[in-house]
Amino acid sequence: MTGDLIQRRGLMLVLSSPSGAGKSSISRQLLAHEDDLTLSVSATTRSRRPGEIDGKDYHFTDETSFQIGINKGEFLEYAKVFGNYYGTPRALVEEKLASGKDVLFDIDWQGTQQLADLMPEDLVKVFILPPSVQELEKRLLSRAQDTAEVVAGRMAKAADEMSHYPEYDYIIVNHDLEKSVSQVEQILHAERLKRRRQIGLSDFVKQLRDQAQ
Repeated sequence: MTGDLIQRRGLMLVLSSPSGAGKSSISRQLLAHEDDLTLSVSATTRSRRPGEIDGKDYHFTDETSFQIGINKGEFLEYAKVFGNYYGTPRALVEEKLASGKDVLFDIDWQGTQQLADLMPEDLVKVFILPPSVQELEKRLLSRAQDTAEVVAGRMAKAADEMSHYPEYDYIIVNHDLEKSVSQVEQILHAERLKRRRQIGLSDFVKQLRDQAQ
């Protein structure tokens, strides 16, 4: 009820985790449950794959245009991965936040640091941990998408990724997907109610006081 009465600024919800800890599964369920939550769509210089839609899967662009965007400060965060650039267009995110929409980011700790440097007041950072190293390896192997060598590499990288947990606001141990989704939803709902995000609160309280007098 309060959310309908008081204008709110959106927030940026970041989910980070080692590969296999479950952030993608949590993200999918959140997007299905939360009407005011949209997934951040990255820009990339890589070629479009069959079935991908420009503007939905990625904003596809060329390297020259991407470099110009970097120089103009048009990205909230960006990185070069396997020879291709990936980045978050700043204008699209700011437009959604101003309209009261929340934006979900499925990014690593490095991208999260870049967001924190630029827009810390709008950022809510959640780190997803596996219940055990054994369970993490089991999940990676059960996906049957990678070779044993690739899985070993992901496991080695996971140790470094997990060391960055102190940089996040909330920590969730994902031993049960349904419970983890519920916990992230509770975080999202509480953060939406923070005073600084309710930009229409002063006018609303003024109306209440005027009516009470």
